Amino acid sequence: MTVHQPTIKQLQYLVALREHGHFGRAAEACYVTQSTLSAGLRELETLLGVTLVERTRRVVRFTALGEKIADKAVRVLRESEELAELARAEGQPLHGELRMGVIPTIAPFLLPAMLPKLRREWPSLRLYLREETSQAACEALHRGLLDCVLLALPYACGDVDFALLFDDPLFVAFPRGEAPAGSVIDVSQIDETRLLLLEDGHCLKDHALSACNRPDLRAHASMMGTSLHTLVQMVDNGLGMTFIPAMAIEAGILDGTEVDAKPLRSDHGSRQIALLWRPSSPRENEFRMLAAALQRIIRELVRAAQSPAMLEAVPEPA
Repeated sequence: MTVHQPTIKQLQYLVALREHGHFGRAAEACYVTQSTLSAGLRELETLLGVTLVERTRRVVRFTALGEKIADKAVRVLRESEELAELARAEGQPLHGELRMGVIPTIAPFLLPAMLPKLRREWPSLRLYLREETSQAACEALHRGLLDCVLLALPYACGDVDFALLFDDPLFVAFPRGEAPAGSVIDVSQIDETRLLLLEDGHCLKDHALSACNRPDLRAHASMMGTSLHTLVQMVDNGLGMTFIPAMAIEAGILDGTEVDAKPLRSDHGSRQIALLWRPSSPRENEFRMLAAALQRIIRELVRAAQSPAMLEAVPEPA
């Protein structure tokens, strides 16, 4: 008896439909017509002998079994991609398409200076960037939507391999004239009633609160900033104080403002910038090459900026 297996294309249609929740948008994502996608899914249901999707005029609802099969389809598609990547990686390393996730508290400060150097070093690399919060980036990595992620640790990203790039010290930013005396800011000098933090979903908020180890800060802080640039503007207008990573200061986020920033004195007063990837990825050697290149590029940028504090935080590549 001949047993027909689902095709990769059918599984792609199924996963796209669950991701977009709409036949038209799923078809656009797969570069096919809506009728082609719909027919492919019906063929898949006929092949399996089950209903995967309940279709109504207004909503697309997956059955319980449909959800389970879609989860399995994600893993099958990821394995299929990695099979092709395994063969390609044996050829020219860091060549072709690479999908990298970057969190918002890294992307605007590191990428503008880093990408031109990376393009010169690896001209055949087509690097597609996706800016997302830490949680969304980790989920996309495990679903196979991203190949690697530029993230700040510590963060619970699941089962991943990673290479540390450098430490990024935290500074405390005050409106001009409000910073306490001294060259550094002690945790006890932070006024919880004046503290501004990023919205939930940004790991920098958790890194800052962990560095302070003061439960009252989490309870009283005003978590209203959607980005570091927004927080800086709030501080510049005298609304309070906030935490800024060194890389943002080096990139000029305080230029043109009346904001003073001083280093935070804490045993955990920095975050670790790292490149993460799935342990099952056949491109591990490429990611380690990329991490070494990024570390070297970052060190060159720091040297050019003549920043002793950041230079100490970026180790020499192995």
